[in-house]
Formats: sequence, structure tokens, C-alpha cells
Amino acid sequence: MLTTAGALRRRPPDAPRSRVALLVVALLAACLAALAPTQAHAADQLLSRGRPATASSVENAAFPAGAAVDGDQGTRWSSAFADPQWLQVDLGSLQQLSRVTLRWEAAYAKGYRIETSTDARTWTTAYSTANAAGGTENVTISGSGRYVRLYGTARATAYGYSLWEFEVYGPGGTTPPPDDFWGSTADIPAAHNAVEVKILNRTNGKYPDSQVYWTFNGQTHSIAEQPYLDMPANSAGRMYFHLGSPDGPYYDFIEFTVGGNVFNGNTTRVDAFGLKLAMRLHSKDGYDTEVGENRQTFAEDRATTFQRFTDAVPSPFKVLAQTQAPYRIIAPGSDPSFRAGGANAGYFTAYAQSVGVNAATSDIFGCAASLAGNPDMCAALNRHVATLPAAQQSDPAQYYKAAPANYYAQFWHDNAINRLAYGFPYDDVAGQSSFISHGDPQWLLVAVGW
Repeated sequence: MLTTAGALRRRPPDAPRSRVALLVVALLAACLAALAPTQAHAADQLLSRGRPATASSVENAAFPAGAAVDGDQGTRWSSAFADPQWLQVDLGSLQQLSRVTLRWEAAYAKGYRIETSTDARTWTTAYSTANAAGGTENVTISGSGRYVRLYGTARATAYGYSLWEFEVYGPGGTTPPPDDFWGSTADIPAAHNAVEVKILNRTNGKYPDSQVYWTFNGQTHSIAEQPYLDMPANSAGRMYFHLGSPDGPYYDFIEFTVGGNVFNGNTTRVDAFGLKLAMRLHSKDGYDTEVGENRQTFAEDRATTFQRFTDAVPSPFKVLAQTQAPYRIIAPGSDPSFRAGGANAGYFTAYAQSVGVNAATSDIFGCAASLAGNPDMCAALNRHVATLPAAQQSDPAQYYKAAPANYYAQFWHDNAINRLAYGFPYDDVAGQSSFISHGDPQWLLVAVGW
């Protein structure tokens, strides 16, 4: 009998028995190591699909910002043919981030940054390059943010920046809190026509549902009586909202053109502010976006909104909150003080003439007369960027920095979801308006506030 000291040392039964076996084990280990990042990526969630997207500019209406997050690699965003340009997506809540995939069309960025933000105002650079190659790029990032932005600094071609898809990934699991503002969408009936519209009372108890009215195409109902409208296809339509009575002085409207399988519409402050309004469009492919006044503005009392406007704008604009108070804050082009013979009739004159434009101040605010056919110049004058290089005229960071400018429009941008608003007729230049458009719409929510 062998003692313990003399016992045979047996090789473990799964130990390799040859150099070939050792090589196989080494190769397997290498393969597993190589697969590790892929497995980590596989656990990531696509956070940007169908989320609200905005851009510094679009080449034309066929290439909107939302096309880069719709999951369809047959549609794309394309910018104006100038540097710099940007595309950003709102993830809806603060999210941990792991990577971004850029699926470029032939017009790609040679130089760009990936930036993140919690408020869409202050940005942190997560990645930058000056030598990108286009095609499909997978960029590893870290940190967190609600907003993620591609900021193009140098185009690789003479065209703009064009992305089939802008995909933002993260571990997910950050569930946004229940949305008390929009409420449940589970009870919205299916549309038999183009899109099902639901009107929401967000007057903070000021008016009951029986005193919140909507009017469309000859129909008028309170939302206590009928909160839904099965909207048919229509062209250049408006839906009006009244508080107190069906034809009372507190009113406002949204605008839209609805095709058989597409919704195009917007909130507007072009003429005046009458009621706080917001829209949320949801399509059958999962696209979901919202525009209009932001939550903070909805939450405050009407008198507070009027006072904040008065406090925010320069002296010539304060009268806009008085002329038709307490019912409306009117646009400057509609106020007598900015029209011929008024105290502010020459507000834009010298600035406009400095760039070769001879137009009345009221026509500049209203993009009328000679400016009716020149959207870019009208927008540049209203935003006070007409003397800047063309590329900077598409950068919202440059807007409203000096007088003369349309400070009425600036206020509504500052108090809008994603800072998108229609403050003057050509506010859609550089993608800054509250216009939304998408195919196969499922439902539209309209919030009416006080």
C-alpha cells in the first residue's frame, strides 16, 4: 500500500494531453476574448429609435431630422451644404450611454463630435475625430445624457451631412417616470380615417372638461361630451380650442395637412399666443414626438406667463402683452407700434439696410412683401444673424444675441419643448419650428392649457 507521500499525482481528467490540445484551448480563449465586446454590445438597448429628433438645418422637406431615427435605412436626414451642422435626439429621460452607430450616406462627415447634454443647452464632448471615413461607424462613448448630438465640423464632400440612421445605445433600464402630463394612451380608439385625435384638459383646474371646447370642420364639442375626433384627410386645416364657451375670447388653434397616410402639422405663435398648446404624434412604426409649450409653462398660471414675457423682452416688445391682454400676447408685426407711424416703425430699418434689404419693420416680422419669397433672409433678420457667414446662420447658438431681433419669437423658443416654436412665418428655416411630419400616424394628443 502506498503512503500519501508516495501516491501517484494524477493529471485532472480534463487537462490537455498534447501541444495540439493546448493550442486549441488557447484559440478558444482568444475567441472568447474577442467575442466579449460583441456580447456586451448585444446587451445594449437602442435608445434613439422613434425619439424626437431636431437638426440645425435640412436640405429640404424630403430629408427631415426624424428620418435618421425612424429605423428605416431607406430614409435619411440631409443638412444644408455648409459647416457646421448638427443633429440631435431626445431620449426622453437621463440614460446611461455606451455607443453610437452612424450609418452615413455618401455625404459624410470627415470631422465631427458626439456630444451629450441633460438640458439641450450645455454640451459635453463624448467623442471627436477629424479623420472619419464614412460608411457605418461604431463609436464607443460613456457617461450619461438625455440629449445626444452629432456636431459636424467638416464635410467630406461638397454636399451637406447625410445620415441614414443615427443610433444611440445604452444599457437601458432607466424607465422614465409615469407621464402625468399626457396620461394613458391605452384607451385611444383605433382611427377609421387618417388619425385619431384626443384633446386633453391641462388648465390645472381652471376650467372643467365641460368648458374646454374644440372645433373642426363644422363640429364643436366640449371634451366632456366628446374628447376624440377621428380626423379624415384634409388640406390646410385648423382645429380651434376655446375655454369657457364655444366662442369665448380665450382661444387658439393648431394647423395641419393630413393625407391618407401622413400627418403634417404644427402649433403656432406666428399671429399670437392665446392658449398654451402642445401636440404629441405617435405613428404605427413607433415614431413618437411632441412639440409646443414645455411642461414648466403649462404648470404656471396664465398671469405668470404674461409677466414672465414682460420681464424677458426689451422695452419695445413689452406692449405686446398689453394690447390685447388678458386674452392674447400678439406678434410684433400685428401691433400698431411696429407699423407705419408707430413708435417702433423703424426698429429693423438700419439693420435690414445694412444687408441690402429695404423692407418695413412689420414686413420683416411677418416675412411679407419682398421677403415673402426669401425665407432665409427673413429668418436671418428676425434672428439677428443676417451679417454672419451662412454656416453660422444655421446655428441656434447665434440667434437673438443682439438687437434688433424678434424677441417675441425668442421667448416662445425658450419656453417650448426642445426649444422648437413657430415665432414668425419662416421659423422653419434651419429646422427650428414646431412642425412635425410622419407617415402612418396612429394618434395625436393635443393638450390645451390656461
